[in-house]
Amino acid sequence: MGGDCLNRGCVPSKAILSLSKLAKVYKEASALGIKYAPPQIQFSKVMNKVKEAIKNVAPHDSVERYTQLGVECIEGDASLLSPWEVKVGDRVIKTRNIVLATGGSPVYLDIPGIDTVQQYSSDTIWDLKALPPELLVVGGGPIGSELALAFSRLGSKVSIVQRSSQLLPKEDYDVGKLALSTLTKEGIQVLCGARPVKVAKKGKTHTATILLSNGTKKQLSFTHMLVAAGRKAATDSLRSQSLEFEYNDNETLKTNKYLQTRYPNIYAVGDLTGPYQFTHMAGHMGWYAVVNALFSSLLKFPIDYSNVPFITYLSPEFARVGLNEKEAKVAGIPYEVYTYDMKESDRAIAERRTEGYIKVLTVPKKDTILGASIISERAGEMLGELLIAKKYKIGLNKILGVIHPYPSYGEAIKSVAGVWKKSNAPTKALDYLEKHFKKRLGKKTQQ
Repeated sequence: MGGDCLNRGCVPSKAILSLSKLAKVYKEASALGIKYAPPQIQFSKVMNKVKEAIKNVAPHDSVERYTQLGVECIEGDASLLSPWEVKVGDRVIKTRNIVLATGGSPVYLDIPGIDTVQQYSSDTIWDLKALPPELLVVGGGPIGSELALAFSRLGSKVSIVQRSSQLLPKEDYDVGKLALSTLTKEGIQVLCGARPVKVAKKGKTHTATILLSNGTKKQLSFTHMLVAAGRKAATDSLRSQSLEFEYNDNETLKTNKYLQTRYPNIYAVGDLTGPYQFTHMAGHMGWYAVVNALFSSLLKFPIDYSNVPFITYLSPEFARVGLNEKEAKVAGIPYEVYTYDMKESDRAIAERRTEGYIKVLTVPKKDTILGASIISERAGEMLGELLIAKKYKIGLNKILGVIHPYPSYGEAIKSVAGVWKKSNAPTKALDYLEKHFKKRLGKKTQQ
C-alpha cells in the first residue's frame, strides 16, 4: 500500500534531502560567526530516520484506513479473466469497471561489464547500510540530481553522468545551467552530453568508461552506482493476461482522453499510462477514471494536463506549471516573458537565499498566464498561487491587487505581477495624468 512514492520514492527521497541539509549547516554557520564542529555522519542512523519517515506516513495509505473508509482491500496477485472478471487466488470478483494502476519500474543499464557491479536505483538505494565512498549517478533528471545532492552532503564523493546536454533536460536551458551551478558548488562532478559505455572491476572499486559528446573517453572510478536514467511502465503482468491491450511507442498502456483502454470499461492511470510520472498526477488521473467509470452513461470528463505542477527539490528548489520557453518555441505558441530576480526580494536578502528568479510566460499583450517557473527557496510552496491563477484564469493584474505579507517569499509573486504591470502600463492614461498634474502644479506656482 502506498506504492512507489511512499515506500521507494517521494517520501524517502525528501526525508534524506532534509537530513542531508543538516550536514551542511555547520559550513554556512561558520561563515556567519556561529561555529559548529564538522558533523560526524552516522549513516545507518540516517537511513533509519528515512525508514521512520516512511513508517510515519504509511498510516495515510494503510489497509486499516481504507477499510475504515469503506473500501475492501484484497491482497494477492490478480489476473484478468475478462473485461468484467478479476481473479485473486481462488476468488473471482465480478465488476462493471476496472482501473489499472500497476505503476512503473526503473530502467537499468545494459553495457559491457555491468554484471560486475550492483545497479542501485531510486527503488533500492534505501537498502544501503554504509555510506558509499564514491557514488556514480547515471542520469541528471530530478531523481538523479536530488539523490546526488543528498549523498554528497552526507559525505560521498559524487559524479553525475547525464546523456543530454543539460541537467533537468525538460526544462529551459537557464534552469539546467543553474542546477549545474548548484551541484558543482556542492562538490559534485557533472558530465553532460556523456554516457557510460563500459564498466570494469578494479579491486574493491570499479571504473566506468564515459563517452563524451566530443568523441573522447574519460575514466571515472566509483564504489557504488545509482542508475536514474528513467522509469518504464509496469506492463509485464498485463502482457501475460488473456486480454490484449494496446501500447504506446514508449511501452505505456494506451488510453483515450477519458483514460479508457481498448476495453471501454477498463481504465488506466499513473505511471502505467503516463504521460507524467508524478504521484499527484496519478491521484489526478484516478479522480477522472473513477468519475468517468461511475457516470460514463450520463457524462464523461476528458483528462486535463494543462496545469501539471513540477517540483525538483534542489537548493534552491525549482517549480513549474504550464509552458516553459522551450515548449512554447517547439509548439510555435507566441508568448511574452516577465522575470523577477530573487535578489530583489527582501525576505530572500534577509535569509541570504537570493539565488534564483520567477519567470512568467503570458499571452502577448495580456496578463493571462501560459506558464510559470520559480527557482527559489520554498519554490514548491510559492508555486501554489500561480497554479491557481493559471487554472482559473486569474491574470497577473488581479494578483497585483492582492495584499501579500511582508517580508515573505510569496511577496515575490506580487512583484513579478508588478513587472508585468510596468511593462504594460496604460501610456495614454499616464500621459493624460502627467499633463493634468503639471497643470495643477503650474496653477499652484502662480498662486
